[in-house]
Amino acid sequence: MGMPFVSKKELVVGIDIGSHAIKVCQLKQASGGYSIVALGSAVLPEGAVEDGTLNEPEIVSEAISVLLKNLKIKNKKIGFSISGYSVIVKKVNLMVMEEDQLEEHIMAEAEQYIPFDIEDVYLDFQDLQTAESDNERTDVMLVAAKKEIVDDYLEMFNTLNLNPVIVDVDGFAFENSFEHSYQKNANVALIDIGASKMNINILSQGVSVVARDIIVGSRQLTEQIQNILDLEYDDAERLKLGFSPVEEKQDEIEELYSATCTQWILEIKKAIDLYHANNPEQLLSKLILGGGGAKVTGLAEFLSQETDLEVELFDPFANMASNKKKVDPAYLQSVGPEMAIATGIALRTSAI
Repeated sequence: MGMPFVSKKELVVGIDIGSHAIKVCQLKQASGGYSIVALGSAVLPEGAVEDGTLNEPEIVSEAISVLLKNLKIKNKKIGFSISGYSVIVKKVNLMVMEEDQLEEHIMAEAEQYIPFDIEDVYLDFQDLQTAESDNERTDVMLVAAKKEIVDDYLEMFNTLNLNPVIVDVDGFAFENSFEHSYQKNANVALIDIGASKMNINILSQGVSVVARDIIVGSRQLTEQIQNILDLEYDDAERLKLGFSPVEEKQDEIEELYSATCTQWILEIKKAIDLYHANNPEQLLSKLILGGGGAKVTGLAEFLSQETDLEVELFDPFANMASNKKKVDPAYLQSVGPEMAIATGIALRTSAI
């Protein structure tokens, strides 16, 4: 019999609210690792969430409620993730200090690092502990999130009687998931392509050194396919992911892909060039693609050609156990990339 007061830290339910869909992941600690308890997603109507902002909280909360019910998730402790213009992530180099000194310093000096009024943001930081023994300076990761945006989410979760105990940032959630399923201390670029934004996070020996959000995403492609072929949104979406064939306008579609994806690739290459310029000794080993946009037909191959790097679709579940009766293996296989963020949140433990 287990001792009741020695509890494993409780994992939260990861909820990733994108502009295209809500993704939910619940895990549990299993022998030496994790196993999947529940997993699912629900598509949102266009415009319900834009650039990380909840435009239609009622619609979104209804979708979450139905999804959690369908997945039979009872745990009320959840984590969610934010991104977009309302979040600023900045790396600053500071003198080595004790935690409480550091906090005091950051609170006092935050204005110079962050273009928002300090009264309007929630501030968090993490000492990356990069100081060498003879070096008095260390890198600190600062995160500032606009209160009004975060509060809208908190309020919505409260109406659902959920208890949000973790607020994550998309790029860090993906990184967390990556570190759990792949080798530590890697030199890789994690690229999350969502419907309306792309997030690039380059790790050098496991530490984030280049992080940026770019406001282009795979919805662009869907909208352009809609216009060219005069299709409904859903049909254009299926075509983009390679589920339905393109007969008559193959050339136009290819041109459009090539133009749009080239724009994404230019942004990715800019980030990689910046990384290589600053870290000439630590060449990237590969690019890892996550997000729903990672599954755009042919993108991985195109990206690999253009960057001369191996490109891999992210599978957060590579080393996790699952019950085939509860989670369909084929679904698990296909849904990996877009579950990167939800899984990264679901791996966080709540100390509360």
